Amino acid sequence: MLRIVVAKPGLDGHDRGAKVVARALRDAGHEVIYTGLHQTPEQIVETAIQEDADLIGLSVLSGAHMTLFRRLIALLQERDAADIVVFGGGIVPDEDVAPLEEIGVAKIFTPGATTGEITTWVEEHFAQQGS
Repeated sequence: MLRIVVAKPGLDGHDRGAKVVARALRDAGHEVIYTGLHQTPEQIVETAIQEDADLIGLSVLSGAHMTLFRRLIALLQERDAADIVVFGGGIVPDEDVAPLEEIGVAKIFTPGATTGEITTWVEEHFAQQGS
């Protein structure tokens, strides 16, 4: 079982998608910690470290994805927690996916991704870690 922090950074107040993903990951057998709305990257990293998380999933619909992901990755590195895998989803233009992957985001799920795609990706890439 993996421990996954699902978070909504920034001022975006729409969390239905994040809750759906959190439930799907929980239903797939993972332990999920949902941080709630309006979290700072600092709060998210602190929660992930305290909870000994394997992954952090960010839901970003505000358009601030480049800034938020970059800050989160930098904080994980500063805290010697770069082994926590970061993935995310939301409204991320196709041209921003590669730059996010270059800074260390493992996967971006764009609008239309199904919960099955997300849970399958987690299983295929991290099942051995959580065992």
